[in-house]
Amino acid sequence: MSEVRGAKGGYHHGDLRNALVDAASELARGGGPEAVVLREAARRVGVSPTAAYRHFANQADLLQAVKDEGQRRLAESMEQVIAETGPPPDGDPARAAKDRLTALGLGYIRFAVTEPGMYRTAFCRVETDAEAWTQGGGIEDLRPGDVRSFGLLTGAMDTVEAAGVMRPGVRAGAEFAAWSSVHGLAMLLLDGPLRDVPPPQRDAIVTRTLTMILDGLTV
Repeated sequence: MSEVRGAKGGYHHGDLRNALVDAASELARGGGPEAVVLREAARRVGVSPTAAYRHFANQADLLQAVKDEGQRRLAESMEQVIAETGPPPDGDPARAAKDRLTALGLGYIRFAVTEPGMYRTAFCRVETDAEAWTQGGGIEDLRPGDVRSFGLLTGAMDTVEAAGVMRPGVRAGAEFAAWSSVHGLAMLLLDGPLRDVPPPQRDAIVTRTLTMILDGLTV
């Protein structure tokens, strides 16, 4: 089957890879990483599996692409909450740094609870995972290669430190402690005993968790 589809079909030659990723992302939204099946994505786009295999070597290759898309959307959710928060009225850089860190956590949790399928896919294990860790001498040198949200968190931590409000001696590896706390809360809300907590109480738990993280890092 040709990869060229007319205007009615929705994509043209050269766009098939993106169309397949979009279709597979919709599968992930509905069922998580287990729902990402190359043949089904091809069927939804309207091409043969053979055409799809010209762009993805195997199932894991497509899943990696959807995982990357999940990370992109997660990062966008975090950045969106930063934009919604805006600068503090007095322009205080210390308050701005703290607000940015809190906003990142809120954006992380928002994405998890509104897009659970994509969130799970963003952190799934892929057979051909491209994620690579740097091999530094200490915890402060570790960086995951394809986790965009981690880069935002690290940058926010650096901003808090530069603003002079980080507690002495806590910067090294602080992003791992904060990440673990927020990610763990997200999983409790999705798959654990907090999954049925009503939204007002859920929001209170999220706010309390983020406040405790911030209080433990800053003065």
